[in-house]
Amino acid sequence: MKSKKPLRTPKATSRPKAKFDVILSHRWDRKRLETILRGQRGKRILVIGDVGVDRYTVGVVERISPEAPVPIVLVESEQLKLGLAANVADNIAVLGGTPLLVGVVGKDRAGTDFRALLRSSGIRASSLVTDPKRRTVLKERVVSDRQQLLRIDFESQFPVGSAVEAQILARVTALLPRVDAVVLEDYAKGMLSTRLIQAIFRRARAAGKLIAVDPNAKSELEAYRGATFLTPNTREAEALVGFRIVSESTLQRAARIILERTGAEHVVITRGKEGMALCSRGSDTIELIPTYAREVYDVSGAGDTVISVLALALAAGATLQEGAVIANLAAGVEVGKRGTATVTPDEIRVALEFFGSA
Repeated sequence: MKSKKPLRTPKATSRPKAKFDVILSHRWDRKRLETILRGQRGKRILVIGDVGVDRYTVGVVERISPEAPVPIVLVESEQLKLGLAANVADNIAVLGGTPLLVGVVGKDRAGTDFRALLRSSGIRASSLVTDPKRRTVLKERVVSDRQQLLRIDFESQFPVGSAVEAQILARVTALLPRVDAVVLEDYAKGMLSTRLIQAIFRRARAAGKLIAVDPNAKSELEAYRGATFLTPNTREAEALVGFRIVSESTLQRAARIILERTGAEHVVITRGKEGMALCSRGSDTIELIPTYAREVYDVSGAGDTVISVLALALAAGATLQEGAVIANLAAGVEVGKRGTATVTPDEIRVALEFFGSA
């Protein structure tokens, strides 16, 4: 990949003022959203990307180590969760869809733990590719009193070999006729080269499949040419377009560049506490959806929730706007939980009632 240039703050321009619509709770059609939630059941979503294990070591800190000025954590619990693209697959399963997961794992203990987690979540591991030369991604977080003290990453960052790429493409090709949509999760861990992404997209487009992409800030936008929609967060969008998003005008400009350089139909920029921004090809309007979160506990995994819900909703016949409202509600629930987490349809319904009556 090309090296990224430093981000710059864009200069003011004399372009006509952009149009912005804000989607408010009173405009929701609750019956329609309920129909979409029910329609998601059984939709088959092919999830492709780096996979791994999230391990949480939780305890209390009562003193500082005499060996070094660091806290001593008295461990109370340990928990393993599906991470990276596998968290997307887990979200899809909990929401009532059927995920088919393609990823690469090593021949190690973390790989064994990963397969066990898939079994417990009811997700098939038959399309995984095992590469003995690589470590299975493992992210360990040490947490005390709702505060993350340390994260330790175990991973291989070099690209997969051509033989492994061929196996990945073969698995994707075999699964495409059986799915309703494709989700590509790029975490820049070495699995997805531009060559492989484009080969996957050619086959998916030929099969008439919707392609949802969670891009990586380290990649070039052209790598994702052919996607149906992309879901970068603000930081990723800034890195991809090369300038800072400091206003609604620069937000619209960034969205336009992403659409032009990828040929995508839509882009959904997730903006944390500022909600979401939607932009579609051929429209002069950006639609802003405010945040629906009662409490923010941990933002990790929120992007996984957004793309999971959007892919399922659009596969169930929703418009982008309808899917985005549901995804925003789901993300608001997810950030109220510790670590990477899933969201159930009932939790989305409760959030819908809470914010719809606010």
